[in-house]
Amino acid sequence: MVDWSLAASTGALLVRGGPVVDREVADEAVAELRELTSEAEGHVRELTGLGLDLPLLPAEVVDRPGWVRSAAAGLDALTGRALPEAQGGPLGPVLAGGAGVQTGLVLAFLASRVLGQYDPFGGPERQGQLVLVAPNVVAAQRAMDVPGHDFRLWVCLHECTHRLQFTAVTWLRDYFADEVERLIGGLAGRDADGLSDLVGRLPDTIKQIGKGKAGGAGLAELLQSPSERAVFDRLLALSTLLEGHADFVMDAVGPRVVPSVELIRSRFTARRKGGGLIDRVLRSLLGVDAKMRQYEQGAKFTKHVVDAVGMDGFNAVWTSPNTLPTRAEITDPAAWVRRLHG
Repeated sequence: MVDWSLAASTGALLVRGGPVVDREVADEAVAELRELTSEAEGHVRELTGLGLDLPLLPAEVVDRPGWVRSAAAGLDALTGRALPEAQGGPLGPVLAGGAGVQTGLVLAFLASRVLGQYDPFGGPERQGQLVLVAPNVVAAQRAMDVPGHDFRLWVCLHECTHRLQFTAVTWLRDYFADEVERLIGGLAGRDADGLSDLVGRLPDTIKQIGKGKAGGAGLAELLQSPSERAVFDRLLALSTLLEGHADFVMDAVGPRVVPSVELIRSRFTARRKGGGLIDRVLRSLLGVDAKMRQYEQGAKFTKHVVDAVGMDGFNAVWTSPNTLPTRAEITDPAAWVRRLHG
């Protein structure tokens, strides 16, 4: 269990302040981000053919503490489905508080890096909310020395693609939540025998990592049971698809509406790989580096499929859970094309 209220307050308290800008500049950035979301989503719909009949809605533009609170609320809603009856006994509040503080520390670290996100489980009445973090967008644009309007629109293209994925594909939100519920429920439901088996596999698992035989898998993944691994593989394939599809779309739309898209992409890619030693270690521990690889793998998958069968053929991916790519197909998109299109 996690005390999400404590996580939100801890993260909001500890997060670093954003860049120092004039009030006029800050107000302009906030207003433009809010307005650009509708324009960006229109461009995304035109390219992808998704959600053409849905209303165009603005985004919620927040500061770093605002993102922490929004993220904590969304995670609370998502994990609450998986552990609605969790009981911690007399030590429950203490354990939940400790987990809340730790989670708040993670959120504080991430809050200075996230440009935006679409949370399917947050926002008004838990129907989803697109959030853009204005100080981070401004800081990134300044650090890369790229045109402000172009960069803001480019970011909105990516985040609006995520919103369309969940709003135009009506089954996706519940499917994702159900898979997370299965994964968390399986981990939380381990009995003594299951925990004993996990501990028993730990030495061999560490040896695999030490000998470079882990195949890029992390320690947590290698310790999963077969059933947990199956769920994890489906979630990993889905998140890689969603991130890569959004990266593909933002660059495909870009040349028509973002004149400096090539400059932005090259500098943004270099920025993703940067950071000092401590920053790189933290990113690795928190899985941020793995997230970066997802963008690349998912974008390659999307481009291969679109080149092979067109955007309409790619959109077959959204037909049902059975048409989503498997983890193996993410790195072998031709196999997905053969399975779906013969």
